[in-house]
Amino acid sequence: MATGRQVSERAVVFLIGAVQFVNILDFVMVMPLGPDFAKGLGIAASHIGTIGGAYTAAASVAGLAGGYFLDRYDRRKALAVSMLGLVVATAAGGLATGLTTLLLARVAAGIFGGPATSLSLSIIADLVPVERRGRALGAVMGAFSVASILGVPLALAMAEWGGWRMPFFVVAGLGLLVAAGAIFLLPPVRGHLEQAHPAARKVGVLELLGRTDVQLSYLMTAVVMMASFVIIPNISAYVQQNLGYPRESLKLAYFVGGLVSFATLRVAGPMVDRHGAFVVGTVGSVLAVVSTDVGFVHYPRWLPVPVLFMAFMLAMGMRNVAYNTLTSRVPDNPVRARFMSLQSAIQHMAAAVGAFVSVKLLTDLPDGTLGGMPWVAGVSMGLTLLVPPMLWVVERRVRSRERARALAVPPAQGMAVPLSPEAHPHQ
Repeated sequence: MATGRQVSERAVVFLIGAVQFVNILDFVMVMPLGPDFAKGLGIAASHIGTIGGAYTAAASVAGLAGGYFLDRYDRRKALAVSMLGLVVATAAGGLATGLTTLLLARVAAGIFGGPATSLSLSIIADLVPVERRGRALGAVMGAFSVASILGVPLALAMAEWGGWRMPFFVVAGLGLLVAAGAIFLLPPVRGHLEQAHPAARKVGVLELLGRTDVQLSYLMTAVVMMASFVIIPNISAYVQQNLGYPRESLKLAYFVGGLVSFATLRVAGPMVDRHGAFVVGTVGSVLAVVSTDVGFVHYPRWLPVPVLFMAFMLAMGMRNVAYNTLTSRVPDNPVRARFMSLQSAIQHMAAAVGAFVSVKLLTDLPDGTLGGMPWVAGVSMGLTLLVPPMLWVVERRVRSRERARALAVPPAQGMAVPLSPEAHPHQ
């Protein structure tokens, strides 16, 4: 075990990134595989969305429930349990015999996958100091881009070669390896249990939700997620039906968009560390408004669709790293997993609300195009414009509290586990 020895910060970031990769791939591969397992199990195509929504709904409920108990345990052990549960649920998806069993498997995956995400971010926030946290979170969030660039195409290729069940089993196998890494390589993360502030450990969910900083942070989370998911689920249909982009070229657009996202996350993290969340998040928000207006309201026919994907992913990457880094600084260490778990629930609920709003605004026109896209884009841009002021307010409050704490608490009460100096090559 990792007890009693120094642990490389880089190794921690790599392991948590691996956790996120498996967790995200388990979620994002299901929809592209939908036609394959629908045909194999005799499921109506109209139910594919229900299967995808089962995970999101379960993850949201798990996030709310996790807020009541996750901070009572060593984060390493809790993460290992969550990953092992996700492994079993994912394998069960590969063993499904019909709609009911597949839905149950995806609900189970959401129940364990939601807490795994909040615990992963909590571990990074616990073990990586504030001055390097943006870089670390940017690297961990890059798992989403890697899952999109490599994971989904590989899952589709595996389904073509060995049937739709194979990707589920392969991802479950990867998850088992990652769970073993969490158990044997991650350090114990018990700082939130051992700090000399017993009153902090007694903070309940309602009391946590009563704090102004927490309320503002969760409101910002909801706005960011709604601004994203009111438009993201409809991009594929829009570029094909309204812009005439060929279906066979769609993989290229997502591939280059994923590459830009990966590069952006790697660069934006250090930028947040250096310039602050407000500056980087404001730049990302402005780029998001411009790319949304150009791409979905006043699209110039000479603009290649892959360029639209690249601009959109660049903007979202900058905005998301900024807000995630800032929200990681809002909770105190003893209630961090509780805070992150509730934030995960809000993220999933806000994403669902955004998608529901877009369904109400969009229509299928007689000519085969998607009507109402300018309205969807307008809602997304309006929400995005609310993000910079919230970033400014939350960052100002967080910095003020951190300065007050620095004057009152000796530096020796820093991190839960010492990290080895060789892990900081950029210093």
